[in-house]
Amino acid sequence: MIDYDRLQALFGTDSYDQLRITHKGWVAEQLQGAGKRRQDEWTGSIAVGSKGFIENVKARLRFRAIGRDVIEAGEGYQLRENISSYKTLFGVENEDIDLKNTYFWDVKYE
Repeated sequence: MIDYDRLQALFGTDSYDQLRITHKGWVAEQLQGAGKRRQDEWTGSIAVGSKGFIENVKARLRFRAIGRDVIEAGEGYQLRENISSYKTLFGVENEDIDLKNTYFWDVKYE
């Protein structure tokens, strides 16, 4: 979710259409250049924007927002899940499969 009013104010655009056209140009420029790296603040967040916008999104998500935190990041805020290690919970279950779990289909057992 994006707070378009705040985004327009940050970039000094007068309308949503102007913001959309400008954004399309930035995307094209990034895809052609060295900007192909993942930007975690955008790809790893449920919502990015002002604190009020993020709190509103969190309130609207109700029970689906349990476990998500409002995090201050740079000039704005993000609604994100806590990053926790899944290895602690699932480490043993995610280990490589051992030969003891192998069944050879072409061997006849009698």
